[in-house]
Amino acid sequence: MGTALKFVGALVLVAGLGLAVMIWRGSEPGGIDDLWHTVVGAPDLGPVAFEVLARRSRPNDALACPEGFCRNARPDIASPVFPVPAERLRELVAGVAREDPETQIVYSARFEDQDRYVARTRIMRFPDTINVLIIPISADASTLALYSRSQIGYSDWGVNRKRLERWLERIAQRTGRQA
Repeated sequence: MGTALKFVGALVLVAGLGLAVMIWRGSEPGGIDDLWHTVVGAPDLGPVAFEVLARRSRPNDALACPEGFCRNARPDIASPVFPVPAERLRELVAGVAREDPETQIVYSARFEDQDRYVARTRIMRFPDTINVLIIPISADASTLALYSRSQIGYSDWGVNRKRLERWLERIAQRTGRQA
C-alpha cells in the first residue's frame, strides 16, 4: 500500500472518529450542534407570515393551516377548530411541544400569538424549525397554523408532516375534539 493511500486512510479514520465524538457530545459544547451552526447557521429559521407564506420547492417542509388562511401556500393538513380559547390552545401547543423529544422553544412573545420551536433528529441532530400561530375564532374556539421545515437536506422523508399530525392529534385529545 502506498504512503499516500495510508495517509488518506488515516485522515478518513480521524475524521470519522471526530464526527463520532461530535455526535456523542450532541448539544454539549464541541458537539454536532456546534458543527451544524458553523456550517449552515443558526438552527432557528425565523418567523413566517402565514397569510403570504410561499412553500419551498424542496420536499422538506409541512404546513397545517385553516382553510383559506394561507392564501399563497397549499397546506398538507387542514387545521381543525378546537373548542378552547386561543390562550388555552397556545398552552396546549406548548405542552405538546415539550413532550416531543429534543424540542425546545426558541421564541415566544407575551402579546403575540406566534411561537417558534426547534426540534432535532435523534442521531445526527439536524434542526427543524416549527412556527405556530394561534388564531382566535371566538371566546370559546380557536385554531392554529403550523409550519415545520428542515434546515438541512433536500428531503425530510415525511418527518415534518408526521410531526404536525402527531401534534394535532395530541392537541385534539387534550381538547376533547375528535381527530
